[in-house]
Amino acid sequence: MAITDNQKIDYLFKKLGYGATKTDTNSNKLAPNEAIPSPLLIRGDRVWQQSADIPSVKPGSTSSIVQVYTGADVVETTEDNTATSNRTWKTGLTGWIPPQFGSTYIVSVYIHTSGDAANAASISNKVFVTGSGNNDEWFFDYESGVLNFIGTNYPNGVSFSGKSVYIEGARYVGAYGVNSASTFGTLSATGNIITTITSGDDITLSPETGNLIISGTTALQIPVGTEAQRPTPAKGMIRFNDDDDEVEVYNGTAWVSISPTNPVTKDNFNGDGTTVNFTLGSAGSTDTAIVTINGTVQEATNAYSISGTTIAFTNAPEVGDTIQVRSFHSASHVAPASSVASYTTSQRDALSPSDGDMIYNTTTNKFQGRANNTWVEFH
Repeated sequence: MAITDNQKIDYLFKKLGYGATKTDTNSNKLAPNEAIPSPLLIRGDRVWQQSADIPSVKPGSTSSIVQVYTGADVVETTEDNTATSNRTWKTGLTGWIPPQFGSTYIVSVYIHTSGDAANAASISNKVFVTGSGNNDEWFFDYESGVLNFIGTNYPNGVSFSGKSVYIEGARYVGAYGVNSASTFGTLSATGNIITTITSGDDITLSPETGNLIISGTTALQIPVGTEAQRPTPAKGMIRFNDDDDEVEVYNGTAWVSISPTNPVTKDNFNGDGTTVNFTLGSAGSTDTAIVTINGTVQEATNAYSISGTTIAFTNAPEVGDTIQVRSFHSASHVAPASSVASYTTSQRDALSPSDGDMIYNTTTNKFQGRANNTWVEFH
């Protein structure tokens, strides 16, 4: 014996209305008395991640979230040959936006000559969801994209010969699923990455009267970019300048470096009789360095030249030669040259100097450097 319609309705009532399993007939066990839970399954892969961004009124054009089918772009369906002739028509597209998002999302249905979508969306071709009073209503399944003439009769006075059913409406084409990303307001989280849904939006962490604390023992990585990539500045911004290899902050007026700097850097090399090019630890120039070989100051340009981080000797230093390069860096990043210590000759001689040290001798009024255990004058 076939299942009665009343039994089917009882099943649906208990399943949909109470989220419960039907274990007996309604006469023996009412829906509130069914005790075994049976909630509807919501597939994670079909969750509309960006449903909050669907406008309440169907837009006039397509976006990254809503695909609009209107005018000449209405969808021509194909007949479902497994059902009664002309009873069911398939769009072949899923995820149509239902009217729960707004009444303008109710699809419009047209019956018109096959292969002529451009002229289908006309009021003369339209059939209405409530029918014509001849028990000829239709029902559209928005998730599957399938239209069914659910009434007893077909649309009154309409011939399907040589014709197709056309659908006008909108589909959700945004991101799906709960595992790949989650949205929180205007933020999107994918794995361990949080981004703004709209490009250019800020992310604000506001601990109110407390402090923002990042625990751990590793490091905090700040943005890295060139000077050309600097954002529109705001006081307190911090970033790593990839051009200068320095950390910089915006003080409300200008970007300033906060990286520790050294006005003088020292590089030591050993000659091998063949190598003429050596790599310095920091960039410099021929005119901002003092170069000694075995304590003897070399003549700039004639004996060597410096470009960037490369010092090139005119002749390769001999095997065993001790090479030292003292580089003096730009005043825009370091202390001025006046920071070089000043001593009289007597005070200088009381020091415990090392090769490479530099002073200003106030007795002779000359700059002097220590080379090969001897003070030599630079001019």
